[in-house]
Amino acid sequence: MASFLILNGPNINMLGHRDPAHYGSKTLDEVNQEISKVAQEIGVEVFFYQSNLEGELINCIQEHWGKIQGIVLNPGALTHYGLSLKDALLDIRLPVVEVHLGNPQAREPWRQVSVISDIARGIVAGFGWRSYTAALRNLAAMVEEDSK
Repeated sequence: MASFLILNGPNINMLGHRDPAHYGSKTLDEVNQEISKVAQEIGVEVFFYQSNLEGELINCIQEHWGKIQGIVLNPGALTHYGLSLKDALLDIRLPVVEVHLGNPQAREPWRQVSVISDIARGIVAGFGWRSYTAALRNLAAMVEEDSK
């Protein structure tokens, strides 16, 4: 069974309290429940982790080295400046799908720049919590195809 890390950066723990126009009304726990339903449906295992600290996200990636086949990542504000996070993602040599609840391209110019996008297999943005489930479905399909 394929395993995937669902990794969330700064402030994602505040879902349900943040601006619902950009982030929706579901809490992170509720989003994780939706992801778990899809994981069960498609027959994959998921591990969830969120931190407001870049180093803790890197530690989590390194702790899952050799145990996962890919990462669904919402880097939060680290999207724009998380270079050590990017290095950790490069080092693990696994497919990454970058996720955003809202559409960064429809927001302030500084939010439109991602230091992660150029190493991601794909980006899913603008679909609220469904961005995660779409990312997981597509990542799992890609990993399965790549293993054949």
